Amino acid sequence: MSSFEDRKKSFEKKFAHDQELQFKVSARRNKYLGEWVSEIFGYNLDQEKEYIQSVIKADFAEAGDEDVFRKIKQDLKGKNISDEELRKKMDELNEKAKTDFS
Repeated sequence: MSSFEDRKKSFEKKFAHDQELQFKVSARRNKYLGEWVSEIFGYNLDQEKEYIQSVIKADFAEAGDEDVFRKIKQDLKGKNISDEELRKKMDELNEKAKTDFS
């Protein structure tokens, strides 16, 4: 029975590790998104930091990425960036964030 318990604990640890890693990757991706949008708007360093925090906080509204997508889409209204371009940028920056942790 102890080998079963050991295996169970091992799976639980891996799951917790994977969840923590996914959280870190999402937060880093959101930071990169905030930097990207800040560059589009020409924000100074303080404005950029504030905007990045607003993107990170937006991710806590609901599970998944739709909350961040909606926030950035709304913020970029009038900047002629399509939903497809925004989703592509989110995917690109997510991959960049993943490489930061590998």
